[in-house]
Amino acid sequence: MIQASDFAPPPLSGEDLAALNEARHGDPFSFLGPHRIADRAFVVRAYLPGANAVDLQLGDDELAPMSHRADGLFEGVLVDRTDYKLRISWPGAIQRTADPYSFPEILTDVDLHLFNEGRHFDLAERFGANPASIRGVDGVSFAVWAPNAKSVSVIADFNGWDARRHPMRLLHGAGVWELFIPGVAPGAVYKYAIVAADGRRLPWKADPLARRTETPPRTASVVTPKLEFAWTDGEWMAARQSGALQAKPLSIYEVHVGAWLRTNHDHIPSWDEACERLVPYLTHMGFTHVELMPVMEHPFGGSWGYQPLSLFAPTSRLGPPEAFVRFVDACHKAGIGVLLDWVPAHFPSDDHGLAQFDGTALYEHQDPREGFHHDWNTLIYNIGRREVRGFLLASALWWLEKFHLDGLRVDAVASMLYRDYSRPHDQWIPNMYGGRENLEAISFFRELNDVIAARCPGAITIAEESTAWPGVTRPTEHGGLGFDFKWNMGWMHDTLRFFARDPVHRSYHLDDVTFGLIYAFSEQFILPLSHDEVVHGKGSLLSRMPGDDWRRFANLRLCLALMWGHPGKKLLFMGGEFGQQDEWNVDAAFPWPHPDDRYRQGCSTLVRDLNGLYRSQPALHVLDRSPQGFAWIIADDARNTVFAFRRSSGDAARDIIVIANMTTEPRHDYRVGVPRVGRWREILNTDSDRYGGSNVGNLGEISTESIPSHGEQQSLSLTLPPLGALMFVRRDA
Repeated sequence: MIQASDFAPPPLSGEDLAALNEARHGDPFSFLGPHRIADRAFVVRAYLPGANAVDLQLGDDELAPMSHRADGLFEGVLVDRTDYKLRISWPGAIQRTADPYSFPEILTDVDLHLFNEGRHFDLAERFGANPASIRGVDGVSFAVWAPNAKSVSVIADFNGWDARRHPMRLLHGAGVWELFIPGVAPGAVYKYAIVAADGRRLPWKADPLARRTETPPRTASVVTPKLEFAWTDGEWMAARQSGALQAKPLSIYEVHVGAWLRTNHDHIPSWDEACERLVPYLTHMGFTHVELMPVMEHPFGGSWGYQPLSLFAPTSRLGPPEAFVRFVDACHKAGIGVLLDWVPAHFPSDDHGLAQFDGTALYEHQDPREGFHHDWNTLIYNIGRREVRGFLLASALWWLEKFHLDGLRVDAVASMLYRDYSRPHDQWIPNMYGGRENLEAISFFRELNDVIAARCPGAITIAEESTAWPGVTRPTEHGGLGFDFKWNMGWMHDTLRFFARDPVHRSYHLDDVTFGLIYAFSEQFILPLSHDEVVHGKGSLLSRMPGDDWRRFANLRLCLALMWGHPGKKLLFMGGEFGQQDEWNVDAAFPWPHPDDRYRQGCSTLVRDLNGLYRSQPALHVLDRSPQGFAWIIADDARNTVFAFRRSSGDAARDIIVIANMTTEPRHDYRVGVPRVGRWREILNTDSDRYGGSNVGNLGEISTESIPSHGEQQSLSLTLPPLGALMFVRRDA
């Protein structure tokens, strides 16, 4: 009878032993695990530094001792079989486990091909750390891209953070390292220990594909199970696919969830608390969507999420991924869409992150003229590299598909489109034609929007693009970038500049109000009063308004009413709805107004009523993208500083007239031409005492007179409140 003792294992390689002992072995499967030494015999090697003894467990009771051949290296022989487990005697414990080095390759040729092509859109379910069962053994498969590394090891709480214990296998064609580790379960905490090609030991790296992380300031990744949730939003998701938002009301409340929930310095907010408090508030205020400042895990809270390092992991600051899912589901159940700020433009240079991931500029550009943002001290993704491009595309789809998000607002688009963005003349590299346009970014955005349209019908993309780049929202087949909407930064700057002026000077600056209508229909716009306008020393919206409290709040109400009356979708940052006094501070408790604060409560009521009108009146949203939806009535009354315009849905009987008095003086018997005879209802007056105003107005209704004005055969003789906006609709509409 042939026995294991009849076979002599081959001599040990000193080079292999040294490489294992120094955690720099680049091909552990060539040495560890089972290897044929004769027709019917296999040598099994296990490198387990710190173990007292190791046996091959061949069945429930049969053990075959392994020889301790060198420091940490154990060796045994199998005859006529390759099925075995390792019985490891650690100081104080016995462990029985399958051998990680006995398993075949995890990733398929299809996985690697799609990854190389930048088209593996299910990346996080194959790469990263994924619980799996292989050959009936439960564990976790780890896979990470590091093509220029000499060796990569999984280090974790389950192996004592010892880089010698679990070196990974390199799949040469893709530069991907992988390893299936039996017995590991969700909740395990891990990183990667990487040795660069030149022998440098890099700082331990978090997993770029991690689906959960430790809570900062800790930086390790956490194994998480496949996201399984009993969604209740089937009706919402079906309805989302049925029609475009361009002709629907879109009123967005921009939120930093942690700061919105915070009541004091010690308060720890959570997604579940957001379900209880934020969702009902959104419903009460009448917003159609909530836009979340980036929730991808980020090392520095003061970046508000705009310098993320884990593009697949919701921040652990607010709870596990399952809690984020519950929040999205609760929003949909309440009829609220969820948008997410997404940041493909840059990433921070923290040692545990993507920077010099395998010892080379892997995710970033090598040349700082292409790869470094001096404004933000961040690195720029090399989206000309297929694997990086695919990583970003997979991240975008991850949020839309797995978390049912309704759209992405893409941050810092302008910084990607221009090679010379915020750079001195000699600190940038022209494109292949000698121009400043970033051809790779143009291609990336087109692919992003095409892929999202194909895979996530009804989901939208929004560009934060601050220049006059043409065709941002034009379809890609017509040469555009393919976004659904673009933030109208020009409107925002002009509007805030106008309202910051003392009313006595406004008559000289009417173009601040009128200029935006010259290009209002060149793109599909969102009018943003975002967090960017209430930080970095700019003060709050209210603090920009001139005068005493009465005038400041009247100005703010007037500004908001004009915003809701203007063509374009709406976005308002939290606190703007009630006139937050001070500049936003992410670390402070959210400054909710006192119930007796007449001005702030009134402002909040106004925003709620504006949302109600916006949603109920087709004239305010149906033709947002068409010049037929807007017409000036008065745009040149510099003496009185009054504006008037008409909004239309195509049904003339339901047109809305908007009139704004930009001065502190009430205007009596002010005549405005209207298109139809009859009684007109005053559906909004920002000077109403309901909103904290002085109640100057038209008693809710007024009839036309047969006096031609502004090209119409009939007109209204109106009382215009000071610093007030009025909206009128035909009584029978």
